[in-house]
Amino acid sequence: MSISAQQVKELRDSTGAGMMECKVALQEAEGDFEKARIILRKKGLAAAAKKATRVASEGLVVSYIHPGGKIGVLVELNCETDFVAKTPEFQEIARDIAMHIAALDPKYIRKEDVPVEVLEQEKEIYRAKAIAAGKPPSVVERIVEGQLAKFYSECCVYEQPFVREENITVGQLISEKVVRTKENINLRRFVRFKVGEGLQKRSEDFPGEVAAQMKQIK
Repeated sequence: MSISAQQVKELRDSTGAGMMECKVALQEAEGDFEKARIILRKKGLAAAAKKATRVASEGLVVSYIHPGGKIGVLVELNCETDFVAKTPEFQEIARDIAMHIAALDPKYIRKEDVPVEVLEQEKEIYRAKAIAAGKPPSVVERIVEGQLAKFYSECCVYEQPFVREENITVGQLISEKVVRTKENINLRRFVRFKVGEGLQKRSEDFPGEVAAQMKQIK
């Protein structure tokens, strides 16, 4: 199939992949732009995996304050060199991840970070629900694994659908940036603040609840 230079350029601008890689991906996808992006994404994941063992000790600490000032996030995003850390693209992804964390409130960075006791507790809950629903033993464990995948996608940053582009995960987004920058990129840590979180609210902060209580007293 004939692929035009304009098609290759558009895919390259969109993904940051090399011209030849884009042309091959478009040929493999028979000119379908989205399929070509998926092909490049898969290749990018493989490339990112190879770089994952490289030391990433440079980077940035970036903050995000949600409009209204009630939620704030700090993230440390690492890369291999100070040169990449200072690029607008790296700064943008750091801000995007901070904004994502503000919006979706993850508890962990990766699946591997979930404590064993938390995983076991979740498995027991899913298993008990499946058994109570009358599912046969051969199906129960598959249900548990499926529920765990959902749990990871809700609680782990790398597994969550990216808030600004939900057809990819944050992990895939980072992998794409690894391909663009040719450096290992790693979300090392984050902290999310929410005003009043963990504090007992005053009664006037919940007028609906107070009103309901007053009706019961009467």
